[in-house]
Amino acid sequence: MLQVDTSTAFEATRRWLSLPLGRLLLSQETRIVEEELDGLFGEECLQLGLWGEPKTFLKFARTQRTASIAHPFNVLRNESPSAFGHLHRLPVASDSIDVAILPHTLDFSSRPHEILREVHRVLRTDGQLIILGFKPGGLWGLRRLIPGAGLPPNIHQPISDRQLSDWLKLLDLRIHGISRYFFRWPLTGRHASSSPLWEERGRRWWPEFAACYMLTAQKRMFTLTPVKKPWRARAKVVGGLAEPTTRVSRIRFDENS
Repeated sequence: MLQVDTSTAFEATRRWLSLPLGRLLLSQETRIVEEELDGLFGEECLQLGLWGEPKTFLKFARTQRTASIAHPFNVLRNESPSAFGHLHRLPVASDSIDVAILPHTLDFSSRPHEILREVHRVLRTDGQLIILGFKPGGLWGLRRLIPGAGLPPNIHQPISDRQLSDWLKLLDLRIHGISRYFFRWPLTGRHASSSPLWEERGRRWWPEFAACYMLTAQKRMFTLTPVKKPWRARAKVVGGLAEPTTRVSRIRFDENS
């Protein structure tokens, strides 16, 4: 029963992405992730979860190799991720990934903390993290008041960018930046359209009304700094007399005697 329910839920999400609003969102996210990946290099790039086709984002990676991991119930017959597995228990060696991408992965998970801990484990020192997420507030926060509006189905709990930043800081990940995007009403009708000018105005004047955000972070590198043992300076004798502090101690000793 669990397998049928999960598979059906995922197919509903894929249908949402095929609607005009979903296609516009995925198209814009593809562009911003492409720009972010342009300056990230290394050996391994790993994507956790599927959002669109398996290679939607990985085809822009500048690393030597790419891979994607998805839950087996969240894959359609014509899709082929690199591996199947639980995202909160990754079948990946520690300190082996240069770039990790989470495209709305945390939005659909009931174990976001465990997934982030696994991401921290598999990232190499100075490894890069890219997370796409839905904002709980903004224009899409009013979706309950708009007939026919709503987030993609089966989202567990949207996580705000501020809350996510706090979680990552606890894992000693350095936040590089937060970009808010997609300033459109959550209407899935046929008249959805893309307006670069509207996006530019939204990012400049009312970023809090954005529907989504991209957060980038980096795993910190800790260096050990040797601490020298503080040695006590030996008392110096000048002209046959002890230093003033020693003289004071000697004087007090004589007075007490």
